[in-house]
Amino acid sequence: MTIRFFLPRDSAALAVGADKVAKRLSVEIASRGLDATITRTGSRGLFWLEPMLEVETTAGRIAYGPLTAADIPALLDSGLLTGGHHAKRLGKPEELPFLARQTRLTFARCGIVDPLSLEDYRATGGLKGLEKAVTLGAPAIVEEVTKSGLRGRGGAGFPTGIKWKTVADTAAVRKFIVCNADEGDSGTFADRMILEGDPFCLIEGMIIAGIAVGATKGYVYIRSEYPDAIDVFTAAVEIAGQAGLLGPSVMGSSYAFEIEVRTGAGAYVCGEETALLESIEGKRGQVRAKPPLPAHKGLFGMPTVINNLISLATVPVILDKGSAFYADFGLGRSRGTMPIQIAGNVKHGGLFEAAFGLTLGEIIEDIGGGTLTGRPVKAVQAGGPLGAYFPPHLFDTPYDYEAFAARDGLIGHGGLVVFDDSVDMAGMARFAMEFCAIESCGKCTPCRIGSTRGVEVVDRITAGIDHAANLTVLKDLCTTMKFGSLCALGGFTPYPVMSALTHYPDDFAPRGTRLLDASAPRAAAAE
Repeated sequence: MTIRFFLPRDSAALAVGADKVAKRLSVEIASRGLDATITRTGSRGLFWLEPMLEVETTAGRIAYGPLTAADIPALLDSGLLTGGHHAKRLGKPEELPFLARQTRLTFARCGIVDPLSLEDYRATGGLKGLEKAVTLGAPAIVEEVTKSGLRGRGGAGFPTGIKWKTVADTAAVRKFIVCNADEGDSGTFADRMILEGDPFCLIEGMIIAGIAVGATKGYVYIRSEYPDAIDVFTAAVEIAGQAGLLGPSVMGSSYAFEIEVRTGAGAYVCGEETALLESIEGKRGQVRAKPPLPAHKGLFGMPTVINNLISLATVPVILDKGSAFYADFGLGRSRGTMPIQIAGNVKHGGLFEAAFGLTLGEIIEDIGGGTLTGRPVKAVQAGGPLGAYFPPHLFDTPYDYEAFAARDGLIGHGGLVVFDDSVDMAGMARFAMEFCAIESCGKCTPCRIGSTRGVEVVDRITAGIDHAANLTVLKDLCTTMKFGSLCALGGFTPYPVMSALTHYPDDFAPRGTRLLDASAPRAAAAE
């Protein structure tokens, strides 16, 4: 019987030597004359255990990790083919506490299947949602997605079904589906994991969206920093086309749909939906004034559904299992599951998909294991570089859109970045302003000028120049940016700044001229 090994080709695993492990395993298989194959999968998302090798045995898959190429000979000598004991043996992956506590719906196949095998995809429930969608028809699909309670997973949390219905009800000669895979937030990697580990679920979700609103073409906008994801997804689109999933007759039906991959050029602002549309059209990535909304006048002036990748990749399971099944998970208005991405100074970093409702403390201390350094947690930034900082006394906050908003925070794309007690929160506030200044498209004054002034004001605060007055100026500046910016880049920058000011005031005490702008008068600095 042929032995099957499974090893990720996900970027996270590649970064820590997965290809070297695969090469050494191939050499050993050949030299020992073993009847074995290696299937390269996506990652299961337990990044501290990568590269994690799995072997298929009569008792199920057995995992070993984290491995180096040098571990392979000893593993084979100790009975790897049958799941033998070794210091790196982890046991059955699904029984590892980090995986056992999860509710994997969107990420059910990641790390399990060959991402470019349609056979694997079908064997694990793939295309069932699309098959139902073809028979249901457009209005019923929109109704199912609406009743499921699915909200945008890119940050805004807008109800997906309402967006789809708006596009479906708007008359036009052509409509589009646009997938926002420009995953630029620090500490996030869920989009990349789907693109590299289960691309067909995104393709399936986009086709369903197209049927629902009457669109015949979709665009997937992927950030250029994801070359492996671009390669895998592009190959998956070609395979889907050859299999009749894409083209003039989707699965032999009267529906047509095609997908085109577009690569971004590294601009963070293109994660904003209208700037992304401008970029796809070949223009400079600048935000558009709204209205009109993209649902009415989007890509090339046509009604457009623009959703985050995770939103679209979740649609197949909703159509397959039903809206009631999906809506049964979650808390309040936050229904279903969320792929929480735990990163930063944390012991167990990775992807944890669970129903809304866990507390922030459970996620960081229990699931994440606290800091990697062993020092106390000082802050957790939720929602990317423009998300608020949560101190430990707010760790009772449920992971829920409304609960976070009530405490001036954002769930965003689901990223959590952990910091220990050595972090300088004034420096982090300064970074937020500096980041905004660098990434601003420059179209609106509050974002373009406000962020630059913000850096200067933080420098003056920490240098002790008119300390109280400049604290007031910084707060006023944040209010202007929050309510006056054209898009969320400038509008959300105040979240990390104000949360740092509110929860860590001591970090804004004067500390000399360490951060002082070189152009500031020396006499003022001496005061």
